[in-house]
Amino acid sequence: MSIDLRSDTLTKPTQPMLEAMFSASVGDDVFGDDPTVNALEEKAARLFGMEAALFCASGTMTNQLAIRVHTRPGSEVICDKNSHIYLYEGGGIALNSFSSVKLLEGDRGRINAQQVRDAVNNPDDVHAAVSRLVSLENTMNKGGGCYYNLSDIQAIRLVCNEHGLGLHLDGARLFNALVETSESPVEYGRVFDSISICLSKGLGCPVGSLLLGTKDFVKQARRFRKVMGGGWRQAGYLAAAGIYALDYHVERLREDHARARAIGQMLQQLPEVEEIFPIDTNIVIFRLPETILAVDYVAQLAQKGIGAVTFGKHLVRFVTHMDFTDQQLEELGKRL
Repeated sequence: MSIDLRSDTLTKPTQPMLEAMFSASVGDDVFGDDPTVNALEEKAARLFGMEAALFCASGTMTNQLAIRVHTRPGSEVICDKNSHIYLYEGGGIALNSFSSVKLLEGDRGRINAQQVRDAVNNPDDVHAAVSRLVSLENTMNKGGGCYYNLSDIQAIRLVCNEHGLGLHLDGARLFNALVETSESPVEYGRVFDSISICLSKGLGCPVGSLLLGTKDFVKQARRFRKVMGGGWRQAGYLAAAGIYALDYHVERLREDHARARAIGQMLQQLPEVEEIFPIDTNIVIFRLPETILAVDYVAQLAQKGIGAVTFGKHLVRFVTHMDFTDQQLEELGKRL
């Protein structure tokens, strides 16, 4: 039995999801006449109380499209130093938007309103880049799946209003946060100018992310999507998986969180584990002693049929997901 905990992007579509995909009505999305893509975009926008949505291939694409629309060449994006948009999107902020980044030291990746206020550049200072956008990540991948309190986000929103800044959410695992806080997607739609959500992580879709915003914002993003080569045709087969996931796979995220916490309890019994990050959702990060390199430890796990990734020189990450079962959880404990 292989136990793959490298990422929640590894999931395969369930049989009911496949049936929804195969029975989808499709058209040509570049012409705007794929009914299932249109239905997914309308459903997502309605869920968050926002005007429009755009279905894209990946969360990196939706994040980069958002930054491209929000900024101008010479702009500056304010975010935490461990943000996905900075670390894991191939330098896209510079390449796509010709903008720089101001990196903040947050609490496990969560920045606060005062930090944002202090980071905003004087727009009259010709030596400094023009601050245009604040980007938050929820849940925070490098922070071990921790999440924001809505009140903290609302405080950041007020600072953005004071300085005329856009506020974007990299919500790749936003639904993991929402099932823990019981906050409403509509509340997020009220506070952010744009939101990116992934369908291909905990929600279990094979492909796809959504970018939400105003009609004008999405219209601009659609043009840049085309420029990036992101226009696709009968994408309704993929969009059908997204509709199914939003209907049936959100609440089950709690199961992933419970299994992640169970893994944390297992790790507490291992002498080589020095520290375990707080486990808030479906991400487990643990620290090894300086005598053990994460790359060597992950290689040993692989020999035991356990998939994991390094997350630093001495850090290892597990991510639970819908294809990780209770039977695998029990077997994991034995192998560890």
